[in-house]
Amino acid sequence: MIIIGEKINGTIPSMKRAIEEKDEGFIRDIAVKQAEAGADFIDVCASTAPEIEVQTLLWLMNIVQDVTDTPLCIDSPNPKVIEEVFKHAKRPGLVNSVSLEGDKCDIIYPLIKGTEWQVVALTCDNKGIPSDVTRRVEIAQVLVEKAAQFDITPDRIHIDPLVIALSAENQSLLKFVEATKAIKALYPTIKITSGLSNISFGMPLRKVVNQSFLTMAMMAGMDSAIIDPINRDMMACLLANEALLGRDKYCRNYANAYRKNKIGPLRVV
Repeated sequence: MIIIGEKINGTIPSMKRAIEEKDEGFIRDIAVKQAEAGADFIDVCASTAPEIEVQTLLWLMNIVQDVTDTPLCIDSPNPKVIEEVFKHAKRPGLVNSVSLEGDKCDIIYPLIKGTEWQVVALTCDNKGIPSDVTRRVEIAQVLVEKAAQFDITPDRIHIDPLVIALSAENQSLLKFVEATKAIKALYPTIKITSGLSNISFGMPLRKVVNQSFLTMAMMAGMDSAIIDPINRDMMACLLANEALLGRDKYCRNYANAYRKNKIGPLRVV
């Protein structure tokens, strides 16, 4: 399972405060903890006013790259911001994201052509997130076809079928699973990803819903996820799923994580 650490994001209140107060120590600490917890990429998202987003994102990138070699996931809804800061990444990572909205593909795909960079691709267009699975799969196909024009192969793409909050769409998980299986059938080497916490928006005991979603999504074929790798319960759930799905020989990763006290003691709240 590919882990994209979600903690350096200006939409999180504690991180927003750290960004506003220029608290480099807080940000460094979060970056190191995510890397040590096993993040494969560290998402860096400024979520500031548009006029200062480039300088803030670049500042965050530099802080993270000073303390860890873990590749960045450069995250912005504005592809021109990503274009501005891209050259300052010290090693290939992940771009978050493209979709069929506006000119995102036209900016991001040429940017990563001929590189080892990977990309998150969202199944939405100028009309928003489709409610039906068929349209999401169609969008995924267009995104893959556009990528191919720039020699970007499916194995470099993390398709996000965009799970909708369960409180608003009762079939949300079922549609995610159906879309995942359909996209995987078309492109076996493609990666499926998700921002886990979207599923539980507006619900009590969100982490229980998130962990259940993680389990079901992994069984359906999800390969990567934007999660909090510092969250011991979430990581315990992820490692247990890996073992149960036969991906952890003799349960070594799960057992080693427990011995190192990375996932225990387990608590149910």
